[in-house]
Amino acid sequence: MRRIRTAVFSGVALAGVAGVAGWVTTNGRSDPPAVAAITTGSAPVQRTDVAERRLIDGTLGHSGTINVIASGQGTLTRLPGVGKVVSRGGTAYEVDGKKVVLMYGPRPVWRPFELGMPDGLDVLQLETNLSALGYSLTVDRHFSSATYWAVRRWQADAHLTVTGTVPLGQIVFAPGAVRVGVTDLKLGTRVQSGAQVAHGTSAAQAVTLQVSPDDLPSLQVGDKVRVTLPDGGERPGRVREIGAIAANPEAGPNAAPDVPAQTAPVTVTMTGKVRRLLDQATVQVALTQEEHKGVLAVPITALRAKPGHKYDVVLKAGGRHIPVEVGLYDENSSLVEVSGPGLVEGLHVEVPSDGS
Repeated sequence: MRRIRTAVFSGVALAGVAGVAGWVTTNGRSDPPAVAAITTGSAPVQRTDVAERRLIDGTLGHSGTINVIASGQGTLTRLPGVGKVVSRGGTAYEVDGKKVVLMYGPRPVWRPFELGMPDGLDVLQLETNLSALGYSLTVDRHFSSATYWAVRRWQADAHLTVTGTVPLGQIVFAPGAVRVGVTDLKLGTRVQSGAQVAHGTSAAQAVTLQVSPDDLPSLQVGDKVRVTLPDGGERPGRVREIGAIAANPEAGPNAAPDVPAQTAPVTVTMTGKVRRLLDQATVQVALTQEEHKGVLAVPITALRAKPGHKYDVVLKAGGRHIPVEVGLYDENSSLVEVSGPGLVEGLHVEVPSDGS
């Protein structure tokens, strides 16, 4: 990050002298020095949060691993296509010509659902799904008469045999919608309860990146990040998961010298859905390495370089120069943290105008 700051401030130093031309010699005669006019605008001194970030390449894909486990037995007569997203109420697969419906929840199916059954968390899970699908009932751990009638209405709408009970093999539970990556069995296979029929990821898009151990101390689950897409668009995101440090899969004898030998996989989820981009597209993720909250900041273009690696800003009203100490540089907002005598929020400082 020190390298980034040096490059930015070197550009400021060049900008500070760009408006003055040297002497020009024409036909042996010396002309007077020409000074180019610099048009200036103004920008306020802000009190805001400033963060220094590090850009890391990531890969666009989908988060998590979800397995579809059979809850009954029979001959496998239909499988979902690879890449298909199966959501709540959709067909996970088909056995003996009858569809097996996907519902959401962490507990697998282990008994049939029917009137008189003991209360349990699996009943709560079934009723939660029926309610989410639009069927009116009390959501609790008890299979009541209201649950019975809700099951009958759901079975009728799903074109299942209407009984008011849910036999083993009629539904499967998964943590959420499944984006099918691999089907683990072949059509015609005699499937047994507990067999893995298919597996894939969640439907939620995510970015996976390999982070050096040096960058991990400043990274926590829940941290905000910014993701830059191949088309230049940006999306806000959050760190969802940080894995264990292991050998970097991108390292090797032919890897670039700056590729670390060890990394930790980090999963980032984004706000909104990214369309028209293929899985495995390369994106850039800006990770916050250091953040200062509630500090004074000005646009980086307001800085004027002085001898000895020092800087000042010029007040728009009166043209007074104020020497400043610089802190963090925020690439996202193009602001730089500053402090100096008499510098307060709301003052306006000179900046180059657009097109100058």
